[in-house]
Amino acid sequence: MRRPRASFGGRHVPLPHSKALRISLGVALVIGGLVGFLPVLGFWMVPLGIIVLSTDIPAARRLRRRVAVWWERRRRAWSESS
Repeated sequence: MRRPRASFGGRHVPLPHSKALRISLGVALVIGGLVGFLPVLGFWMVPLGIIVLSTDIPAARRLRRRVAVWWERRRRAWSESS
C-alpha cells in the first residue's frame, strides 16, 4: 500500500498511515487556523488542514478541487491580461 501524501505548491508531504490520525491532524490544523490571530498559530493552517482532510473526506476533496480550478482560471486570466 502506498503511503498517503499531501500535495501543495509542487511539493509532496507524506502523511500518517492511520486514517484516524490523518483526520485528527486535519481537524486540529483547521481549528488551530480558526484562532490564527494568536501569535503561534496562523490562518495558513486552515487550507493545510483541508488539504490533509481531502485525502479521506470527499467533501474536503471537492472543496480543494474547486479552489484549485478557480485558482488556475484566475492565474490564466491574469497572465493573459499582462
